[in-house]
This record gives sequence, C-alpha cells and structure tokens, in this order.
Amino acid sequence: MGSSAETPVSAQSAIETVNPAIALLDAQGTVVGWSQAAQRLLGYSAAEVVGRSAGVLLVAAEDRVRASQTVQESTLRDRWSDLAHVRHRDGRSIDVRLCVSSLSGQDGRDWWVVWATDKASLPAWPAEATEADPILATLPLPSCLPIGVVIRDTHLRCVRVNDTQGSKDGIPLPKRLGRRLTEAAPGAEAETLEAVMHQVLESGDPVINVDYQALLPANVRSNLILTASFVRLDDAQGHALGVCAVSVDVTDSRRARDRLAILGEASRRIGTTLDVMRTAQELADLAVPFLADYTTVDLAEAVPLSEEPLAHLGPHDGTIPVFRRAGLASIHPGTPESLFARGEPVFVPSTSPFTGVLRSGKSHFEPILDTSPGTWLDHHCALAEKIREHDMHSLMVVPIHARGAVLGVAVFMRTKNPRPFEEDDLLLAEELVSWAALALDNARQYVRERTAALALQRLLHPHRPTGGSAADVAWRYLPTDSHHGIGVTGST
Repeated sequence: MGSSAETPVSAQSAIETVNPAIALLDAQGTVVGWSQAAQRLLGYSAAEVVGRSAGVLLVAAEDRVRASQTVQESTLRDRWSDLAHVRHRDGRSIDVRLCVSSLSGQDGRDWWVVWATDKASLPAWPAEATEADPILATLPLPSCLPIGVVIRDTHLRCVRVNDTQGSKDGIPLPKRLGRRLTEAAPGAEAETLEAVMHQVLESGDPVINVDYQALLPANVRSNLILTASFVRLDDAQGHALGVCAVSVDVTDSRRARDRLAILGEASRRIGTTLDVMRTAQELADLAVPFLADYTTVDLAEAVPLSEEPLAHLGPHDGTIPVFRRAGLASIHPGTPESLFARGEPVFVPSTSPFTGVLRSGKSHFEPILDTSPGTWLDHHCALAEKIREHDMHSLMVVPIHARGAVLGVAVFMRTKNPRPFEEDDLLLAEELVSWAALALDNARQYVRERTAALALQRLLHPHRPTGGSAADVAWRYLPTDSHHGIGVTGST
C-alpha cells in the first residue's frame, strides 16, 4: 500500500468533515454490507459487490496479498489506517484513505468495517506512536484510530461493535450485544439517537455529526462528548441491512467552542452599567446554566459604598470582612440553595474555603465536594444542610481581583449536572470573574470620582450667602463641558 508525505489532521477532524464510504466485511473478507456513500465513491451498487471478496476492489497486487493475509492471520488486531489504490467501476484507479476496524459479535468471530474517503478530500492521519508490531511497523500511518464503530440491524439491535466504542461509553460487551441502545443505556439521549437511526433506515440518507454525552451507567459521571455519523448499510438486493454508527471523542473541541461562546457573551452581558450590584448579578446570570447550576457573587461592604477596599481582604484583628450578596442565580426558581437573599449581609465561616480564598487570593477548586464528618462544614450546619438537600457535589470559589485588591468572591456549584468541575471549568470561571472584576472596578472608580466631584461642588458653593435685607440671594454651580475647564458658581 502506497503513502506520501501529507499534512496530518486528527481522526476527529476527518470524521467531522467527511461522509465516509462504508463497507461491512465478514471474517473471510467478503462484503456483506454496502453504503450509498460507497456507491457514490466507487460507482458499484450493493448488488454488484455484496457477496464478493473486498480484495477485488484493490488495484495493486501487493495490496490484495496483504489484505488476504491480514484477514486470514488477523495480524492487524483491531484497527488500522493506510492509503490504497481502489478500482472504480469505470476502470480508473482512485487513491483513497482506508480505515479498518475489527468488530466483535455474539458469534465470537471478528468481522471488519472499512470506511474510505477520497485521498484528495482528506489529509493524512497524524503520525502517532503505536505499539511495536512487525506488520504495523511497516505502515506509514498509525494503526490506533480513536474511532468507535457499532453495527445495528434493522431492529436497531447491536450485532457488531469495536473495542474503541466500549472504552468511550463504558457499556460492557455482554450488555450491548443483541440489545437496542435504549435497552443498554436507557434515557432521553438514547431515545434521541434511536430516532436518528430510524430516520437513516427509512430514508437511506446518512446523518452526520450528532453530538451526545457518553452513555455511561447512571452511577458513573463522565465529561465525554462524542459525535456520531450514521450510515445505512444495504444488502445485495439493495434492502436495508442495518445502520453503521461511527463516533469520535470531540470533548476538547466542543469545550473550546463553548468557552469562546461564553466569553463572547461575557463581553456583551457583563458590565452594561456602572452599578456594581447589577454587574455582580450579570456575572451570576451568565454562569448559570452555561457553567454552573448555582452561582453567588459576594462583594465586600466597601465596594458598594465606593470606598477603597482593603489592600488584601482577609481576616483582620480576628474578624472577617463583611460581605453582601450582590449576585445570585440558580437553575431552580427562587434560588432555594441560598441562605442569604440578594442585598443581605453574608456570614463567612472562619474555617472555610471562602476564608482560605481571602487569605491566599487564589481560587479554591473542589471537583468532588467533601461533605463527610470532620470537614469545615461541621462548623456551618445550615450550609451543610443546604448542600446535602440540593446535592451540591462540585465547588469552585474564585476571588474577584482588581488592581491587586480582592473585591469579593464568586462561588460556582453543580447540583443537577452530574459532571464534576474540571480544570478547564476553573479557567473559564476565572476568565469570567476577571471580566466582571474589570467592570466592577470601573464602576467603583466612577462612583468615587463622582463622589469627589460632588464634594468639590459643595465646597465651591458660598457657605453663608447674604444679601442683606434688601435682596434674596440664590446660587448654583455650572459644570464645564470641557475636559480641561472648571465649573463656575454664580449668584443672583
């Protein structure tokens, strides 16, 4: 099989940008299923190839020999990728990228799924390290492709699956084979995916790039996001044989996209006014539900009063600074998780992550919130009760910094969302809080300057205006409209 130097891309990018031609082979390498995309790529209908050896489609003799040896000896283990010259129905040769993965079934025999894309439309797979193997070592491209494959019959029961799919969604092979997705992993998401597969079976048209959360057991929390493409496979008579689902892990790319979208929203929705209370509420409103299920923003009392905050907020002379709840948001109406209403003073326990954030000026990150006896919650029974009542299981506390000072803290919690916070979530929270801190500092500066201007205005007014008994005296201050001028006081 030939190869050439090409610009590498990820397997994820390939699946997301290309609708691959898919063929299903039995243990002897005979074609048993054929997709419409395969017919468009090579010109052969299902009736012309189903029941024939897939090797006849390979142009080069050495490719046919290697394919035959591979099937007989199963030397490729479970998956591989390479370039090949494939024969089109009109006689011309096409350079394609072939990706092959072995599939397990209830009969214990390995079948194979092959998907192909025109070399001209798809760059090469990335050059990744693979296990040492005499056959694999001769291939110019990686053997380990992170692509999950599931074959389902016309009743949507799983008949074949590769190991990669099981490692992604955690559904064990015995529980998967012979069952529909809604039986192996019940839930609304499984029902949605089955509806898509029914559509593919009926229409024959593929459905590309369907995002879904990894369908792990209910007691397992996962952050994996997969994207799947569904293609119908036809038999020799052109009738639907089943559906092939090809999926890849897109967690990183989706998170990056969502993070950019949230930051874009932050630029539009945070800091719309010079009111610190409103700015704090805008931060909380944006965080829920994009990032957290429950968010609070507590500011030091000095901030709303437009006074300079302490150089570094923290315990002072054995006391904790007074905070006021400025922002509050929840996925539940009425924010039942909160002990304090918006605008009320907030009690900060002396032994808590919140005080620790004030001391260090660094965020507190607790992906799995520890509510067991012996923790700081023992000293804050009311909060502990709220945490248990609403199943708060993941916590982030982020200081609100501005020009070297800490203006307050923002708290992010997850309740209904089963996924714990990850490092990327903390980075996003800190970016959102930084954006809000800038707006809060601008608002504080404005209030202070306005206060100073009003004080100057009062000083410029006459303190004891008198006109004697012959006249009544009135005065007013006229501010200048110039940046460099000064207002005047007039009297009549």
